[in-house]
Amino acid sequence: MRQLNFPTYSFRFKNSENKVSIFDEIRKKFIVLTPEEWVRQHVIQYLLQDRNYPKSYINVEKLIKVNGLSKRYDGIVFKPNGEIFLLIECKAPEVPISQDTFDQIARYNLELKAQYLMVTNGLNHYFCQMDFENEKYVFLKELPDFKN
Repeated sequence: MRQLNFPTYSFRFKNSENKVSIFDEIRKKFIVLTPEEWVRQHVIQYLLQDRNYPKSYINVEKLIKVNGLSKRYDGIVFKPNGEIFLLIECKAPEVPISQDTFDQIARYNLELKAQYLMVTNGLNHYFCQMDFENEKYVFLKELPDFKN
């Protein structure tokens, strides 16, 4: 897998049936290593190690209903009260971040109502704070500290 624009982290891998898998600390199991999963695992380590977000508040790859359709978000971070603090959208490194990517996370956020958004392909990271009143997002230099 290619080098990403994150610090270097230590990962556990296994090879089975000619497929490499990476251990996901959140789901507590090995996941087939795809380019998008490589990005997702870096995001998880970034949240845990660099941003000190609590592991117990992070959720990965769950189904949600958006306009009656089943979709799957890449990751969210909950607040202690159960509200969603952060919604994460990961793309493979070769997938450029485009307006379509922001439209996708905005559609998901109509249902989830996260306070912050993170969009990344592992090379380019975008952080936004929601302004629900004016129906827009404000770009940030980095993610905020996690607040209990």
